[in-house]
Amino acid sequence: MENFIAFNPTSLHFGRNILSELAPVIRLFGTRVLLVYGQGSVKRSGLYNRVMHLLTAAGLEVFEYGGIRSNPLIEDVEAAAAIGRQYKAEVVLAVGGGSVIDSAKTIALTIPVSHPAWDFFIGKATPKEGLPLITVLTLAATGSEMNAIAVVSNKAEKLKAPIRSPLAFPKHSFLDPAVTMTVPRDYTAYGVADLIAHCMEVWFGAGDCPMSDKLILSIIREAMEAGPPLLNDLKNYELRARIMYAATLALNGLTMQGKVSGDWGVHAVGHVLSLLYDVPHGASLTIVYPAWMRLFKKDLGSRIPDLGTRMFGEELSADQAIGRIEDFFLSLGCPVRLRDLNIPNTSIEEMVEAMKIGKVNGMNLKFGEGDYRRLAELFY
Repeated sequence: MENFIAFNPTSLHFGRNILSELAPVIRLFGTRVLLVYGQGSVKRSGLYNRVMHLLTAAGLEVFEYGGIRSNPLIEDVEAAAAIGRQYKAEVVLAVGGGSVIDSAKTIALTIPVSHPAWDFFIGKATPKEGLPLITVLTLAATGSEMNAIAVVSNKAEKLKAPIRSPLAFPKHSFLDPAVTMTVPRDYTAYGVADLIAHCMEVWFGAGDCPMSDKLILSIIREAMEAGPPLLNDLKNYELRARIMYAATLALNGLTMQGKVSGDWGVHAVGHVLSLLYDVPHGASLTIVYPAWMRLFKKDLGSRIPDLGTRMFGEELSADQAIGRIEDFFLSLGCPVRLRDLNIPNTSIEEMVEAMKIGKVNGMNLKFGEGDYRRLAELFY
């Protein structure tokens, strides 16, 4: 077990009608608010009007940037940051899922600087300050509401890349499971798969910490217990609450303590699929994970059969475990092959080239020469 320092400064407000506390919390940081949201679901659901009423009734001045894409683009970050500078925003409020929150994190870091936001992602600049960020989560999936990571795409550079900075932690995050009841079945399923994938990334990482493994398995089993019934009862508050809390725990640093690292190679490859074909993030992971486990089956030793055995409650070989995990993703309605999304196998060269440009790799298991192609071939 490794030495570690546990640090997470985000205050999590969880539960029904928790948004009643939103405006007073925002006022702790300022009165000029840049509101960032997605492409329309917050308006269709009525959440936008609800949030705007809370803010204006509290005397807060609100400026907006709407239209963040599900695979967020650096152009939107720059445009929103320009609005924030123009109106001298004091607080950034993200209302949305992981893409909106990741964008808002980068916006909050970009408003105080004069250089392009992309400089943070290519190591040309390091965040030194940022506006306070408040989030209202609408989709249980990425865990971005309680971590210091943001991922954004740059189509021109053919990269989807992450940044990590303690300054990217939200100050406060508001999680009302009732808000997620309008999320459709497919994106609910992708969120369940996403949180499981976050746990698997740490399971297959470096280092040995039995307590962290127990936490990982508990979160996965919670997703397996609550996820399938939720997909048949999308308005069930308790099931929504269970998945929402599990998704936050899966990537708020809890499972990493005592480990050397997660692997994150699957996420790196998944980002390529999202960049090239606009594959929803959770769906990209259910395609990549079975293929990645087959590619690295020998290198992973007992970790695959151990995971499968504990997930499904019976002794499984590595091949059986991979098959069962794949079947579980399919049972959720998630794709496990690119053909499930009508992406032809003529795209292999394009994927290999994008993985080379992005220098895709894991932190634990490294891709060797030819692995990109072998992996891409396993997607079909």
